[in-house]
Amino acid sequence: MDLHNIFKLILATVLAIVPAIIWGYIFYKKQVGKKSMVLRTFAMGALFVTPLLIYKQLWQYFPWLDAFQYTDTFKDDLIGFSRFGLIPLDIVITFMIVGIIEELTKLWAVKATDKRQICSVDDAIEMCIMAALGFSFAENILYFYNILVSRGVDDIFYPFVFRSLFSTFAHLMFSGILGYYYGMALFSNNMLKEKHNKKKWRMTKAVAKALNMKKSVLFHDEKIAQGLIIAIGLHAVFNILLEMNWIFLIVPFLTAGYVYVNYLLQKKEAHKNYCMLSDTRND
Repeated sequence: MDLHNIFKLILATVLAIVPAIIWGYIFYKKQVGKKSMVLRTFAMGALFVTPLLIYKQLWQYFPWLDAFQYTDTFKDDLIGFSRFGLIPLDIVITFMIVGIIEELTKLWAVKATDKRQICSVDDAIEMCIMAALGFSFAENILYFYNILVSRGVDDIFYPFVFRSLFSTFAHLMFSGILGYYYGMALFSNNMLKEKHNKKKWRMTKAVAKALNMKKSVLFHDEKIAQGLIIAIGLHAVFNILLEMNWIFLIVPFLTAGYVYVNYLLQKKEAHKNYCMLSDTRND
């Protein structure tokens, strides 16, 4: 790498630091006594981008590893409800795969850092958000660097503003939702578990009975899976809106997501008030 590109990499890193500091400060100041864990989770979230980069590099040596090449067979298939709403099926499948990879990666970053230091649902939400912020930080470095190399400094302003405000917030929102369900998996008591089991689908009950699974273990896995499904789905929708250039839908989409996060937080407080959350972990 020549000096010119090194300068661009340094500039990309500086640009990526700005939203990380602003968003990070908002959540960092809320933690009391666990700030070292917050920083470790942020670092782990950034570090966990590395396996994805290695995976992409392997495509040139092992093309069959590229999961996205298999989605090309669906590019002529369209889904939607009108001419405006038609979306190529390959785009939907591709961004579902992206959502699965990125949300699982952020969850693994939290689990790698946890070491049983998450002591409440609030902690779980906070750590998932910080892992997402670290992941977004590393992703922004690569994104800004590619723009600087391919298009130059003059074209960096609008991508910088959009990534800093909307894309970073989207990452935090998806992981905040996942953090809620991860926290519920860890701290729901028997009262809440029984309430959950009564509303469970018959198919879920049948599978649990066939596998002779304990209710506590099943509840734990179901809650995490529920959070992952929602986070992955929202992540895919966000990327599809960008890919289809439906930028005017981004703000309503993120606003709806913010409302949903607030709903989950109110729900969490209600569970606290009705003594449905435990002081000890279930895992």
